[in-house]
Amino acid sequence: MTETTAIPADLSFEDALQRLEQIVSRLESGQAPLEESISLYEEGARLKAHCEDRLKAAQLRVEKIVVGPDGQAKGVAAADFG
Repeated sequence: MTETTAIPADLSFEDALQRLEQIVSRLESGQAPLEESISLYEEGARLKAHCEDRLKAAQLRVEKIVVGPDGQAKGVAAADFG
């Protein structure tokens, strides 16, 4: 049975991405035994979800400046990334 390790909520996007890249490299090398490969894959899936959550949170914090017809900034609105 594989051990499940939770991803710390405060893990930065950059650190999570770096670890994910290490996992991908290890899996692509083909040198990991089956059980280790399964554990790495599971950790990678958790890291991927963590990175997606961090990106979504960052996206929600981004705001755009709303410019009125006179060219003056009149406030901010949520950014539209769609």
